[in-house]
Amino acid sequence: MKKFSSYFQNFNKRKLLLAFADVFMIVVSALIANFVLSAFSDPVGGRAVLVGMVMCGFFCAASMTFCGLYSKMWRYFNIRDYIFCTIGALAGFIIAYSVLYLITGNYYMTFSLLHCAFSVLAINLFRLLFKSTFITMTNNSTAAKSAGKGKRTMIVGAGTTCELLLTEIKRAKLLRENNPSSRYLPVCVVDDDPNKIGKQFEDGVTVVGNTDDIGRFAKEFAVEQIIFAIPSCSEDKKRKILDACQNTGVNVKIIPFIGDLIFSESKPIMGQLRDIRIEDLLGRDPITFDNKDIKAFIAGKVCMVTGGGGSIGSELVRQIVKFDPSQIIIVDIYENSAYEIQQELRMEYGDRLNLVTLIASVRDYHRMNQIYLKYKPQIVFHAAAHKHVPLMEVSPMEAIKNNVIGTFNVATLADYHGVEKFVMISTDKAVNPTNVMGASKRCCEMVIQYLSQQPNTHTEFVTTRFGNVLGSNGSVIPLFKKQIERGGPVTVTHPDIIRYFMTIPEAVSLVMEAAAIAHGGEIFVLDMGQPVKIVTLAENLIKMYGKVPGEDIEIKFTGLRPGEKIREELLMMEEGLQSTQNKLIFIGKQIEIDADAFVNDLEMLKEAAKQDDEAAAVAALHSIVPTFTTPEEFNRKNMNTAQEARA
Repeated sequence: MKKFSSYFQNFNKRKLLLAFADVFMIVVSALIANFVLSAFSDPVGGRAVLVGMVMCGFFCAASMTFCGLYSKMWRYFNIRDYIFCTIGALAGFIIAYSVLYLITGNYYMTFSLLHCAFSVLAINLFRLLFKSTFITMTNNSTAAKSAGKGKRTMIVGAGTTCELLLTEIKRAKLLRENNPSSRYLPVCVVDDDPNKIGKQFEDGVTVVGNTDDIGRFAKEFAVEQIIFAIPSCSEDKKRKILDACQNTGVNVKIIPFIGDLIFSESKPIMGQLRDIRIEDLLGRDPITFDNKDIKAFIAGKVCMVTGGGGSIGSELVRQIVKFDPSQIIIVDIYENSAYEIQQELRMEYGDRLNLVTLIASVRDYHRMNQIYLKYKPQIVFHAAAHKHVPLMEVSPMEAIKNNVIGTFNVATLADYHGVEKFVMISTDKAVNPTNVMGASKRCCEMVIQYLSQQPNTHTEFVTTRFGNVLGSNGSVIPLFKKQIERGGPVTVTHPDIIRYFMTIPEAVSLVMEAAAIAHGGEIFVLDMGQPVKIVTLAENLIKMYGKVPGEDIEIKFTGLRPGEKIREELLMMEEGLQSTQNKLIFIGKQIEIDADAFVNDLEMLKEAAKQDDEAAAVAALHSIVPTFTTPEEFNRKNMNTAQEARA
């Protein structure tokens, strides 16, 4: 009874008018059916026709109400709605004529079939004509009137955030304020909750349908931009909806994650809108970490970051300073990047931050020893490295000198000077490497594990391993953006190439969390979700520019580069996984290292590097890293697997 009464409480004037229109068509259809029947046989008596009209009108209106057909405006009907409309009307007729038969004992077969057919046709046809004529004219008139009043905007999501947006836009227009809110003209809302479809907000904006029809509604309402207003949406659903939004070819704005929203008069919601970013399409939730652990670990400590001017190093510095270190030391060989992060921090923190910026190379053992002696760092984050695969294939000695020898210098000095924790930043390319850069980073991991296994070590050594970082120096995103802005083509090495991706803040948060919970010797691995095809990443980025991949911007496949894998891995065969307090962070099992053999091979590698003997150095690297293989062998196996999967 409660459900029944709630329907009639919500049966407003608009719904009554629509129901009356249906009843009117049912009445007219009964008269037409009886007239047609009279041309071939005896017509039904007037009393029977009248009773049929009344009962069919009542039961059809009731049936269509319970089917929710009066909750959605006719202008937004689709094929599914017309099917439900037919089902609702048929159900009403079956009930009506069944009741009529029970009351009178008469069953007017031919009349009832004609009446039903004419009524269903009339009900659907009226809706179709209403939509295709009157609504088309209304929309054209609205578009003309709205010219100059702001960009025609679709809002995705009819929840609280949508209501706040509409209220803010309405307020700005009423007060004629010159702020971002006044530049929007909401014309429709879409939402996947069927109970919200047909809902009308105070300013007349209506929930027209669900997200499956975003493309259709964008054309129907001449939408110029879309606002994604479901900040708490799951990442899988968010990616699906944003894909649909991008396919419309209009500009897409997004409301930040709900935890980042600021609800205040001084910072309105519209001012917090941002353009869609490529990381919004990765298909997983943002990774969060326990800042309490990090705060307790960093506060009051002297922290040093090698490679502190790079993409990862500079973000490390930014995050470290938030946890009140007693001093932070930036070490980098490239003076321009070191200067930039120095100036950024000085402008933000002024004299409150005890900052030291040093130009030095991790290759220079004596210079690094001076730094340790003078500043006595308690925590060292080692981010300095050469990471560009093709460049290191051409200049392998530089990868060996900078990555392996540089890591050995900084790590052994950390142990010698009693550093509390040493955190090295590694890469997924160190797993089963097919290039000198990856092999050198795997060698660095082995150096860290070797030192952690020494019985008299004073330092807790830890390694963090993750995939490609979006937006970092040398990543594909800045290159793709430049290529798109120049009109293309966008160059992708291979259609099947896939990579794991994470954002710079996520990568740095992993490093910080690892440092906070490490006990020494661990390799921390991030669960980065599903890998992403590079060609898909390129297509999404092209769409973000409002262009069509393959039409406006060509995607050109250039072939795999020297040393490049078709896909990356995060764990080696011999490594197992151990869970941590954070469900997205795992610890790779330590691999026992033969100390004597490792030290001997490392000495051979250092001597070859000192003599600039490239062949001997690469041979020594192969000896140290037994999983170091050729890219041809690795890719042949994995491309066959990819082709089998496509087949």
